[in-house]
Amino acid sequence: MFNDIGPLELVTLVVLAVLVFGPDKLPKVIQDVSRTIRKIRDFSDSAKQDIREELGPEFKDFEFEDLNPKTFIRKQLDSDELGLKEIRSGFDLKKEMADVTDAVNGRDSTSSAAGSAASSASAASAASSRGGRIDMTKKPEPSAADDRPPFDADAT
Repeated sequence: MFNDIGPLELVTLVVLAVLVFGPDKLPKVIQDVSRTIRKIRDFSDSAKQDIREELGPEFKDFEFEDLNPKTFIRKQLDSDELGLKEIRSGFDLKKEMADVTDAVNGRDSTSSAAGSAASSASAASAASSRGGRIDMTKKPEPSAADDRPPFDADAT
């Protein structure tokens, strides 16, 4: 319940409680607080029991902690009914990035890069003919897919 309270904070709370309530009233306040906490716990336990009874026997293994989204997702992912571990292990990000880098640099890779477009392929072949460098000062050659009119900033 109080996992993030350190010893210094606990001592500070005790000193504040003694100063606020006084040493003679402090035991009575502690008893009242503990009695209130016990009543709240009993009330929540009885409410949980009533809900379980109303849900019926098909929900006998229902846990209220599963209503927390983090707990629910963690429980569903740990069961791995969807085969997520196979998908996760089958996806190699380093290999995919190396394939894309090879395609951009114009090197021959062992597997084809699925996401390379025709413009990047032509730029890569032109770069390989110039020793691996791309001239950024020249405008790219217009391709058949680039038949759009020029952008007019004043018109928008």
